[in-house]
Amino acid sequence: MLTQQDLEKSKNQEEFIELLRNKLSEEDFQGLMHSINYEKQLIKLQAELVDLQQWVAKYNKRVCVIFEGRDAAGKGGAIRRFTEHLNPRSMRVVALTKPTNVERGQWYFRRYIKELPNPGELVFFDRSWYNRAVVEPVMGFCTEQEYNKFMVQVTEFEHMLYEDGVELIKFWFSISKDEQVRRFDSRLKNPLKQWKFSEVDKEGQKLWNKYTHYKEQMFSKTHTTFSPWIIIKTNEKKAARLESIRYVLSKFNYDGKGNSGTPILPDPNIVQRYHRMVKQID
Repeated sequence: MLTQQDLEKSKNQEEFIELLRNKLSEEDFQGLMHSINYEKQLIKLQAELVDLQQWVAKYNKRVCVIFEGRDAAGKGGAIRRFTEHLNPRSMRVVALTKPTNVERGQWYFRRYIKELPNPGELVFFDRSWYNRAVVEPVMGFCTEQEYNKFMVQVTEFEHMLYEDGVELIKFWFSISKDEQVRRFDSRLKNPLKQWKFSEVDKEGQKLWNKYTHYKEQMFSKTHTTFSPWIIIKTNEKKAARLESIRYVLSKFNYDGKGNSGTPILPDPNIVQRYHRMVKQID
């Protein structure tokens, strides 16, 4: 336990760190230093995101980042770190609920098209049209005909976005089965996070192999040169957040790029294109 006297003895940061090293166990000390380093990197990367947003607004770019992955993979937490310091006037987070009866009778992509970025805007999708590629067929929320039609149309849809100048980034947040169970248990114990857990989450664990099948079908049929899948290993949440931000930053030559002094290129051990994956954790 640190005392007031301990704090008064520390004349600078180095002395304070040495004090912590002496007071804490090695495991606790290393964990604390890891958290401090994470926060330092995060704030610098978020400053880079502010520069990116200003560049997007200045040149009327349209940037769309979609976050897909199994439940508890960390999509929402990553999106919060992306958007924490951005100007809400030229940024949106899209997390659509289940379609209405009217929307069910429309072309599947219509409800997503109206949410795409306007000129000068960044849009982050917390799940996207790819619900129909994995979650819906696994849980029986769509017919086989609807699924097959989607798989034929989705690459054409994304090619039209590409030709029209929309910058589309597709993230798959990859989590192992054991880590997903651990995070589910943590949610159930935390009254502030219990709302995140649903019956669909329970079924996701039971249907793990079925999810894997449809996930692999999605990758093999929708990973393209103009719209590749970027796999983020997320068993270590903090690293996943930093490296996914780095990937987005690395894709654009915005004004002031690198001014924060932190590395912009993502770690290839955490961020990989689908076709370069040697071994997947989910």
